[in-house]
Amino acid sequence: MSFKQHYHGLKDGLIWIICNDILANIPSKHVRFWGLKILGAKISNDVRLYQGFHIRAPSGVHIKSGCSIGPKVLLDGRKGLFIGKNVTIAYEAIIWTLNHDYNDIHFCGKGAPVTIQDYAWICSRSIILPGITIGEGAIVASGAIVTKNVPPFSIVAGVPAKIIGQRDKKNYDYGYQAKTDYTHLA
Repeated sequence: MSFKQHYHGLKDGLIWIICNDILANIPSKHVRFWGLKILGAKISNDVRLYQGFHIRAPSGVHIKSGCSIGPKVLLDGRKGLFIGKNVTIAYEAIIWTLNHDYNDIHFCGKGAPVTIQDYAWICSRSIILPGITIGEGAIVASGAIVTKNVPPFSIVAGVPAKIIGQRDKKNYDYGYQAKTDYTHLA
C-alpha cells in the first residue's frame, strides 16, 4: 500500500471513531450537532439528532431543516444522502447508499445516492437500499425493506416494500423546532 492509501485509511478510521464512538454517545445534542458539522455533514441548524446514531461518511450527509433523526439510526453518506425538510426517521432505521455487488468476482462495493423528500416518515427498523428516492410525504412502515422508489404520499410496507395505501395530500406543517426545545441533554 502507498503512503496515500495509508493516510486516507487512517483519516477515514479516525472520522469513524470520532463520529460513531464519541459524538454519537455524547449526551449533549448541541455538541453532537457541532461535531458532525466539523466532520463535514451539511445539517440545518434546526435538526434533532438523537443520541446513539451511526453515520458513515458524514461529509456525504445533507439534512434540511425541521428533521428528527431518532436513536440508533444508521445514515450512510458514502454515495450521498439527501434528506429534505421536516423528515422524521424513527428508531433503528437504516439508510444505505453503498453495498456489495454480489456478481462481482471481488465482491466490490456499488451504490448510488438516496434522496428522502420533504415530510416523509421513515418508521422504525425499516431499511432503504442504495439509489432509492422516497417521495414527498411518503411513509415507509416499520420493518419495510425499500428496494424501489416510493411515489409521493404513498405508504409502503413489507419485504420487499409495496404500496399499501395513500397519505392525504395536505399542506403539512410539522417538524422539529429547535427554537422551542430548551433541553440541552437528549
